[in-house]
Amino acid sequence: METSLARDLMSDEEWAFHERFILAVRAPNGRKPANHRLVLDGIFWIARTGSPWRDLPEEFGKWSSVYRQFRRWTLAGLWEQILEALNESRIVPDALQMIDSTVIRAHHQAAGGKRGTPRQGFGRSRGGFTTKVHLRVNAAGLPMRSDITPGQTSDYLGFDLVMDDNLPEPCILLADRGYDSAKVRKTMEARSILPVVPMRKSRRLRVAVDRRLYRLRNLVERRFNKLKNARRVATRYDKTAESFLGFIDITSIRLWLRHLST
Repeated sequence: METSLARDLMSDEEWAFHERFILAVRAPNGRKPANHRLVLDGIFWIARTGSPWRDLPEEFGKWSSVYRQFRRWTLAGLWEQILEALNESRIVPDALQMIDSTVIRAHHQAAGGKRGTPRQGFGRSRGGFTTKVHLRVNAAGLPMRSDITPGQTSDYLGFDLVMDDNLPEPCILLADRGYDSAKVRKTMEARSILPVVPMRKSRRLRVAVDRRLYRLRNLVERRFNKLKNARRVATRYDKTAESFLGFIDITSIRLWLRHLST
């Protein structure tokens, strides 16, 4: 158990990075704050192992307290603020960007959240409930933005969700032919973005694609593999869209920090 716990403990440098954001979102009054470093380590343990909250080792504190703090930070937008700061830093090249999506199977206990399954990002398929994760990454393959929709949703909708214009704009955007539509191409043209997107076979008017450049799209596929090393992302256990997106963002942030540390 000690080895398993050690894998999730933050270094002093990683904690110093997170602490600034945590102090910024903490309520100015109320009860004395808990050991936020230990709480965050507990959240990281849940993200990696995919374990139920009640199985959180006692070393991290009371599971219900860690869960409540996770929800507070998630609803306060902490994870989005950290990702936004990383993107705005422009530390990593972002003139070349990629988008893609993947379908995540949901555990049967994840359904049943308030406001209905579609609003929480659940879709029905033969195998049960599924959620589609849409991801936008930079030239290093690091996540810039993610969002979720029901599993059967087309990639067109995902394009609109992750390509909001408050992030650094790409010069070139790589995507597979699932994003080949007149609307998507017009949107990119209006924003002076060069699309490197293969055309559907049904299209009469063909546009050539730089295949050497397009091969770089494997970076976003490899990033999905890295994200799915976190079992809380590889399988959806969360009833609410906020919590599931929170774990995706948490895993994305740790990938950023590991990349920057090397």
